[in-house]
Amino acid sequence: MTGIDHEGRLGEEFFTPGSSSFTEFLAAHRPELLGTRRILPDGVRAEGAPHGTTVLALTFGDGVLIAGDRRATMGNLIAQRDLEKVHPADDHTAVAFAGSVGLALDLVKLYQVELTHFEKVEGIPMTLAAKATRLATMIRGNLGQAMQGLAVVPLLAGYDPAAPEGGRGRIFGFDVAGGRYEKFGFHAEGSGSPYARGALKKLFRPGMARREAALAALQALYDAADDDSATGGPDLTRRIYPVVSVITEDGFERLPETETEELSREMVEQRRGRPDGPNAAV
Repeated sequence: MTGIDHEGRLGEEFFTPGSSSFTEFLAAHRPELLGTRRILPDGVRAEGAPHGTTVLALTFGDGVLIAGDRRATMGNLIAQRDLEKVHPADDHTAVAFAGSVGLALDLVKLYQVELTHFEKVEGIPMTLAAKATRLATMIRGNLGQAMQGLAVVPLLAGYDPAAPEGGRGRIFGFDVAGGRYEKFGFHAEGSGSPYARGALKKLFRPGMARREAALAALQALYDAADDDSATGGPDLTRRIYPVVSVITEDGFERLPETETEELSREMVEQRRGRPDGPNAAV
């Protein structure tokens, strides 16, 4: 989308009053660029498209942690072993996804622009609750394709400076129809999410340190991979490890690969002596 004439001037659409939503701007002037709104022909269902599997988030003492495994599947095949499912949306917000990989990546890129566009137009950033509502609206725009098998289920995590002390790390889950649900403590999405949530229910406690929260996330993803064939565990041979990121007052930070590798190896070593994982703290 250029919107620039042959003399280098911006098109009229850039001077037409409208909302601060970049998605609505595209829908009005270049709807063909909104890949998440294209409907397949009647009777056609998407089969065999790559799917991302398990992502999760949990709060800890300084903010919120968000993580995901690296596997994408295509039916019973592994389509990709090193997929990135966790992305920063802005300085204090991150989004992870499960579901149709191609659409999910387009949605993440559009959402990043959406937040930047709003801030430039309005002069202030969105509140975290408004960011969650805006993402829900974008998901609702993909409902037609979701009903044809191309669903995207994101997970939103952010640091909210306006929230009370101790509750500034916040998590939002969504359904394919754009329903928005705030989750407290922890949440997981994707095919391995029931097992990941079960592990987090056992391991989570309020106020954890960052390292403890990261180990809990890795343990939960390991449990998901143990019972869900579509979820990939840490691959020590190929040195492919889950993506683990934190969001605190200082902003978004992806844990360095060296730290994720060290924690993954420590966790796998613990599993040698206790294959079903650690017991819940009493």
